[in-house]
Amino acid sequence: MNDYVAINRANWDERAPAHAASPDYGFDRFINDPGHLSSVVRFDRPRLGDLTRLRALHLQCHIGTDTVSLARLGATMSGLDFSSAALHQARRLATGTGSSIDFRHAEVYDAVDVFGREGFDLVYTGIGALIWLPDVARWARVVADLLRPGGRLFIREGHPMLFALDETTDPPYLRYPYFETTEPLIFDEPGTYVETETEFTHGLTHEWNHGLGETITALLDAGMRLTGLTEHDSVPWQALPGQMTIDQTGEWRLTRHPERLAASYTLQAIKE
Repeated sequence: MNDYVAINRANWDERAPAHAASPDYGFDRFINDPGHLSSVVRFDRPRLGDLTRLRALHLQCHIGTDTVSLARLGATMSGLDFSSAALHQARRLATGTGSSIDFRHAEVYDAVDVFGREGFDLVYTGIGALIWLPDVARWARVVADLLRPGGRLFIREGHPMLFALDETTDPPYLRYPYFETTEPLIFDEPGTYVETETEFTHGLTHEWNHGLGETITALLDAGMRLTGLTEHDSVPWQALPGQMTIDQTGEWRLTRHPERLAASYTLQAIKE
């Protein structure tokens, strides 16, 4: 089980410079336009509310585009990621945009050791993060420990219904567990989810799905109160190749009958 961190870190260390160079992450747009926000943050802008002067932590921040976007909305940001290569790119973006962000290198379950307890008004987690963690209940306890009383968790994540589908078949079918399992789902796949000509050598990953009910129950058990849950028919990447169409905001949904698939969700919870 402990090998999953090293295996996944090798994968993300290799992806990071390719992602930063890709037009899909758009570093140049951030640097050239002080008002530019990532598509992920723009999508949830109405639900985020006023972030002015909030002390906020972005867990699993990757190369920092969402982190910089939240800083531009007024939050005092910190970011945490287990990939030093990703954090190198995140710091480069922050410098290029004049953003003051405290980026730290650690595995997500060690976040309290790094930042201390109850120091944040907001913990934010962007899309595609929880599937890299084997234990959603442990993650929920970390989130609760990081938040001050009354502090808020904000997460947008791919829906476990989507992650249970085999995207390589036509049509996709239910192949993978919907619920969390002890053993990981093991994939060895070339490439990544953005436009790049980079050839990767570390395609092996260990991943876990987490049912929506499991995630909510984990947060409730950790002393959080659910305040919002919206399921969406779209995701910000082509999760089912050949089956989805992109809209003008960069969201992908099923070309036919998008109402049949819960593709992502936005969840908010308050620490009691």
